[in-house]
Amino acid sequence: MKIISNKYFIASVIFLIWILFFDENSIVSHQKNKSRLNELTEQKEYYIERIASDKQKLEDLNAGKEELEKFAREQYLMSKPDEDVFIVIQED
Repeated sequence: MKIISNKYFIASVIFLIWILFFDENSIVSHQKNKSRLNELTEQKEYYIERIASDKQKLEDLNAGKEELEKFAREQYLMSKPDEDVFIVIQED
């Protein structure tokens, strides 16, 4: 009982509560920042993979006319005037 009524003990408890929950660098804000960092790291990895695949597609398109025609046929279902386009859908 004597420790609880001590003004230094009360000041220390109030200080700890303030630091842990209400301060700008509190545990709560630290956990939020940590989870946000994890999300951003995952997004970074995703975009790095997308950039690599897009660079590969760009290199393929710049490789020549045949590759450009292949891309147009596959992605946009384009064909020459005397050709027919058949779309085959695979069911799993």
